[in-house]
This record gives sequence, C-alpha cells and structure tokens, in this order.
Amino acid sequence: MRVVTQELLDSDALARALLPREALVLERAVLPSSDGSTTFEADDGPFRPYRRTVESEPTDDGMHRVRQVVEYGADIPFFGRLLDLLARHHMGELLPRPRPPWWSPPQRLDAQAARALAALSALSIVLGYLGTLLTQTMTFAAAEFGAPKSAQGVALAMVRADVVVAVGLVAWSDRRGRRRTLVLASAAGCAVTATGALAPSLFVLAASQVAARGFVTAAVVTVGIVAAEEMPAGSRAFAVSLLAMWGGLGAGFAAVFLLPVADVSEWAWRLLFALALCGLPLVAAVSRRLPESRRFRAAHPDAAMTGHGRRFLLLAVSGFLLNLFLAPAAQFSNEYLRTERGFSAGRIALFTFITATPGSIGIIVGGRLAERGRRVVAAIGVAGGVGATVLMFLVSGWPLWVWSLTGSILGAATVPALGVYGPELFPTSLRGRANGLITVPARLGSVAGLLAVGFLATSLDTLGPAMALLALGPAVLAVVIMVAYPETAHLELEKLNPEDATPPEP
Repeated sequence: MRVVTQELLDSDALARALLPREALVLERAVLPSSDGSTTFEADDGPFRPYRRTVESEPTDDGMHRVRQVVEYGADIPFFGRLLDLLARHHMGELLPRPRPPWWSPPQRLDAQAARALAALSALSIVLGYLGTLLTQTMTFAAAEFGAPKSAQGVALAMVRADVVVAVGLVAWSDRRGRRRTLVLASAAGCAVTATGALAPSLFVLAASQVAARGFVTAAVVTVGIVAAEEMPAGSRAFAVSLLAMWGGLGAGFAAVFLLPVADVSEWAWRLLFALALCGLPLVAAVSRRLPESRRFRAAHPDAAMTGHGRRFLLLAVSGFLLNLFLAPAAQFSNEYLRTERGFSAGRIALFTFITATPGSIGIIVGGRLAERGRRVVAAIGVAGGVGATVLMFLVSGWPLWVWSLTGSILGAATVPALGVYGPELFPTSLRGRANGLITVPARLGSVAGLLAVGFLATSLDTLGPAMALLALGPAVLAVVIMVAYPETAHLELEKLNPEDATPPEP
C-alpha cells in the first residue's frame, strides 16, 4: 500500500518526523539522498516491503512544507490485507505517537512472531468451531434421540475422557515439536469430528467425540504454548486475547450462522458435524506457513516436574474450580433457552449473537489490562462473569439478555489473564506435558459440574439453582488468584523459568 501525507510543520515537529519510528516497525535511516529527502526502511517488524520517505521545503513564514510517502505491505499469512488496512492511518501520520495503536500488540512483534501469530489465529477459527460444536448441537441431538437432561449430562461428561488423548499429544510436543503436534492434532480433529454426523444414538455421538475433542484440546493447548514461546514478554496476554477472539469467531460461526439449520429438520444438526471437514484445507495451509517455535528449536535443558509441584497444583486446582461452573454453563445454556424459555434455534442464534459477540470487548480490554497486571483482571473477571451468568439462569425477559451480555464481557477478560499462566509457569522441555496434565483436573471439574447440574436440573426441573450452587467454585478461585498467583506481566519466560537458557536470537 502507498500512503501520502502533506502538512505544514514547524522546525520542532519536522525534527520529530525525521526520527526513526519503533511502534509497529523498527526503522533504520538510509543514507540521505541527493534531493535532500530522508528515507527509512524496516529493521524489524511485520512489514516487508517497507519504505518511508520524507521531503521538506522551507516556507517564507519559517514553517516547512512536508511530504511523506510510506510504501508498505504486511508480511504475514491469511491476514495481510487486514493488517494493511488497519495500519493505513498509523502509517500516514507524520508525527509518531508514543504508544502503538490500540489494535496492535503492546510490544512490537518481529517478523517471525507476527507470521506465527497470524497462522495460529487462522487455525484458532477452525478449532473454535470444532470445540463448540457438540455444545451447540447437544440439545437438538438429544431431541432427536429422545434423551432427557440427565442423559445429556452423562454424555457431555463422557466426552471429557478426551483428556486421555490430549495429554499424550501435548506431552509428545515436548519431544517432537510444537508445529508437528499442532498440525496433526488439528487435522485429526477435523476428520474425527465429522464422524458425529453418522451417529445412530446419543451414546455413539458422545463416543465419537471423545477422540475428536481430544485432538482439538491438544491443538488448543499447543496453540497457547507456541504463542507464549514466540511472543515478546509484553505481548503474551495480548496474543492469547487475539487467539481467543478468532476462536470465538469460529464458535460464533457454529452458533449464529449455522445453528438455525437445526430448525430445518430433526436431523439437520448432523450437517454441522459434516462441515468440520471444510477445516482441513485451512489446516494444510497453516502447516505450510507456521514456523517451529524458536524456543523449542533453541537448546534447552531437560527439566523434571520435581520443583514445579506448587505451580502445577495451583493451576490444577484453579482449572477444577473454574470448570466446575463453566462447563455446565456452556453446555446447558442452549437447553435452558430452548426448554425453560421457549427459544427456537433461530432465536437462540440471535441471543448468542447479541449477548456473546460483545465478549470480544472483554477479551481485547482484558488482554491489554493483563499486560499491566494479570491477577486483578483475572479475579474481577472470574467473580463478575460467573455472578452475571448465574443471574442469567435465574431470570427471564430483558434481564436475561442483560445479564448474559454482562457475564460475556466480564468473563471474557479472564481468557487472556488466566490463559497465559499455563505456558508461562513451566520450562520449555516441560511446558507441553505440564499443560496437558493440567487439563486432567479441569476435565474432572467439568465432569463433576455436568453430572451435578444434569441430575439436579432433572430433579428440580430447572437449571438456575444448580448453577448458583456450582458458582461457589469460581468464588473460591477469585480469592486464590489474588492470594497465591504470581505476577508474570513483562517477565521473559527464562526469568520465570531459570532452567531455560537465555532467550533465542530472532
């Protein structure tokens, strides 16, 4: 792209315009040309090519008539055109701002980090779709099979056995590489998820998704690990928020644009599972563009779990307490809307779009705030998001929409604030295995919550009181975060994990 800007500047402003920039692009000055213009090229950053030329001409009143020409192109896969458009205004400014634009990482990404983040973002769209598919369609599949809420709870709890597959795959990434694990798990997740379209019963549907969700969970965990290993210290939480936002887009695609298909026929939900195969071409494209993590490639010692027990226990307990509530809240929301509030599939899609889409605000703001400090953002997000969600299950009418919206925004802020801790708190050789094992207590929390809500809701014929009871888990977690969690913002992974060598050179 080419951006031309012309303005009258005084001498001080002209001097600022002629300084090398370092927000989105780290510039270096080229030797002055014969016509008196000053040219800058990119020394680091996600833009290749890049060239900024500044020409100035003095006027009679002591000012300077300045003309700046910036020619640039984003050197990232999948989202290059989007980045070009977002950067256009920033590139055209004559006077550099002290901080990067609001939409960009707080700390500048180098070329490889930017390419990796773009590839991971594209993959997150596919994984977001695969990860939410069973949640969104369970109530409609249960209707076809004639299954009550208790059977749904058992089926959804059964799927949590995916952790067996996920732990092995993520641990394998510590030996064979992040990229290989990520591509294999994502492709298998697409293929195996599609088999759900042929399920003859609720039990077979759940059984088919055990392996599928195991592959998807392994891929999601590995995405977070690669992001942490590639991002600079001041942009790790931002990267997690961006990946969560793209994952939310994939989930929203299933919930908002495709879920109305379930109203067409009793069996129409099966089409959504078959559509999982459409993710395979994107996985193939990512495999050609995603580099191996530099921290994995660099020499690093083989660390043992000994000495990391406190951190592991902290994150394991946190995962259990949080998923005790989150799993049933997500899995039974459509059931609640359909059976207790009389929503059709189309109205559920509208409800999800209006109340869940603004969650991206919480993700973006939470990612920004988490780069200043993780703990406060995480604690407020957990307490506020869970509290608002409980109220959603207890009310009807317009308050139902308001509390769901509030819970979506506040709860989304915890995604970058908490999600970054797993990859941060373990050394490179242990990062995959530890994060894989942490999913075990998280799944146990999910199973406990799903079974409890399924049977309580069947007994009470309503979901609200059961959800309020399980909210005690996240309430305890909010206290644990403030009391026991370390602050990791702006610390290099090697500072947090002294076992690792010095950071690898870009």
